[in-house]
Amino acid sequence: MTDVRPAPGLRPGPPTTAVVAHRGSSEEAPEHTLAAYRRAIEDGADALECDVRLTADGHLVCVHDRRVDRTSNGRGAVSALELSELAALDFGSWKDRDEAPDWERTSVLTLERLLELVCDTDRRIELAIETKHPTRWAGQVEERLLDLLRRFGLTDPPRGEDSAVRVMSFSARSLHRVRVAAPRIPTVYLMQFVSPRLRDGRLPAGARIAGPSMRILRNQPEYVARAHRAGNEVHVWTVDDPADVERCVSLGVDAIITNRPGRVLSQLGRADGLRNG
Repeated sequence: MTDVRPAPGLRPGPPTTAVVAHRGSSEEAPEHTLAAYRRAIEDGADALECDVRLTADGHLVCVHDRRVDRTSNGRGAVSALELSELAALDFGSWKDRDEAPDWERTSVLTLERLLELVCDTDRRIELAIETKHPTRWAGQVEERLLDLLRRFGLTDPPRGEDSAVRVMSFSARSLHRVRVAAPRIPTVYLMQFVSPRLRDGRLPAGARIAGPSMRILRNQPEYVARAHRAGNEVHVWTVDDPADVERCVSLGVDAIITNRPGRVLSQLGRADGLRNG
């Protein structure tokens, strides 16, 4: 990752405050589409974030919601639909009403295709994968995910190198499954609030990185220092407002997860992010 060069008026943060594209450059293109992730790479994002769900026929697809109703022209739960049924839906026109049809902006994206994009990119791009799983698929999401990552050689990075992929979840049980099966993959415990037993910065067994919401940092800015004292990195979601970006940098967070990576990179003085400046 490239060192941060603070823009005028922006206080310096850690040497490598990573900028992570939330569902791709989802402010610029429909979320979780190939077009959104291509745009994020062009914008200079250090990492791409995606949510994964398991289809009825066992494929991992990049869809945030349990149902497809919000982001497509279809209806129903992802877990009850087969990949061929999802492939027949339009996942982009809800956002791009004035754009000409383009399969990269409208087609459902499989995790396999996203991994191919990342591996074909000339520079190092990290991938932050959030597991989403209804009870009916308990354990199978992590199993299928790790099988796919092994196929791409991403579960065991070369000695001396950091992993290019990390797994995130609001479920400590999900992260524990990943940690047991693939101990070299970093895990991120996502939080909408900080429970009393974790206020000192510790994390559940199996988690290595704290993933608090931006709301937590606004209300409890001291949490970042506590997590760092406990030996944990802090990756914050979802950070779009310039004042929140500055707050994160001043607190020393390790990664900013944002819908607008190009604009955040520009604010941080990163050359690759000047496209949207």
